[in-house]
Amino acid sequence: MNARTEIERILKLSPVMPVVVIEDPAVAPDLARALWRGGLRAIEVTLRTPAALQAIEAIARDVPEIAVGAGTVLAVDDLHAAVNAGAAFAISPGTTAALVEAGAHSAIPYLPAVATASELMLGLAHGYHCFKFFPAALAGGPPMLKAFAGPFPQARFCPTGGITPETQRTYLNLPNVLCVGGSWLAPADVVAARDWTRIEALAAAAARA
Repeated sequence: MNARTEIERILKLSPVMPVVVIEDPAVAPDLARALWRGGLRAIEVTLRTPAALQAIEAIARDVPEIAVGAGTVLAVDDLHAAVNAGAAFAISPGTTAALVEAGAHSAIPYLPAVATASELMLGLAHGYHCFKFFPAALAGGPPMLKAFAGPFPQARFCPTGGITPETQRTYLNLPNVLCVGGSWLAPADVVAARDWTRIEALAAAAARA
């Protein structure tokens, strides 16, 4: 199975992929376990904090049953760091020529992001068929994804950004959507309180989406 096929498999693991910001790597395994118990099988740890790479390492080591990915990959160096941390996949909030080229040869599956038809065409030209659609709500939401389906029937998406439990189903009902990214599954105050029961309940609700 090649990397571009593998990213589709990962995106199909759960209807909602938690998008999390981790300040303390010590909580990362417990957070991942709570999400797993709730029924979610993949997690995106954003590279927005100094603790992010350590958190990815901890989850990959201690909770191997969940696929942990690195999010907010902004440069080729970030992609390399994600690989070295043991990430199972990597995701960007946008698309650059350098990243789509590096991602094509990466040791782990890479998911570029698009918000326009031109960005989508760039990714398709490099052989990608799965994309993050970001920021989903601001970039046109379900109507934009429906519009993409006509000229780009081969493209599949993980919309992220501004999606809520109330709107997730409007995305998931679209045939070109594999999953959605959700930042509501690990609220900062709940993680800080280490309320894993609450995290598990949020995950369980998302897994039923």
